[in-house]
Amino acid sequence: MSNDMYSVEQVAARLGLHVRTVRGYIRTGRLPAVRIGKQYRITRADLDAFTGTPAPPAGPAAQVSSIVALDGVDRAAADRLATLVLAGVNTHPDPDRPLRVQTVHDEERHRMTIVILGDLAATAELLRLLDAVLDGDNGLLAGEAAGRG
Repeated sequence: MSNDMYSVEQVAARLGLHVRTVRGYIRTGRLPAVRIGKQYRITRADLDAFTGTPAPPAGPAAQVSSIVALDGVDRAAADRLATLVLAGVNTHPDPDRPLRVQTVHDEERHRMTIVILGDLAATAELLRLLDAVLDGDNGLLAGEAAGRG
């Protein structure tokens, strides 16, 4: 954890606020600060908590982004697949490092795009789940592809 300390003026400049606004936040207790002599000092941790900036991870953490593009997907299959993916994300065992997933379906092109952001292991696990569900003739999309023929 960093021991950086900022003056009211520095915090105001970082946040694009007036100095009086920052002092008001300190007086009301919204922004914790320590008084040193006649000046307030704000720690980096308190400033990060105030702005909603997440604390840095304890060690090096790799993040991965993956884009899965699926052709030949109708609306019903896209809905089923999106539900499955989101269920897989919600059962992820580590709430401190959640996966972020976005699904988009283009009805005109019968194309579904899944964007996954997260740590390596959780993303790999979700991609394995997708692979198993979409695999070959027994996969989720097999019926739709055969019906289009």
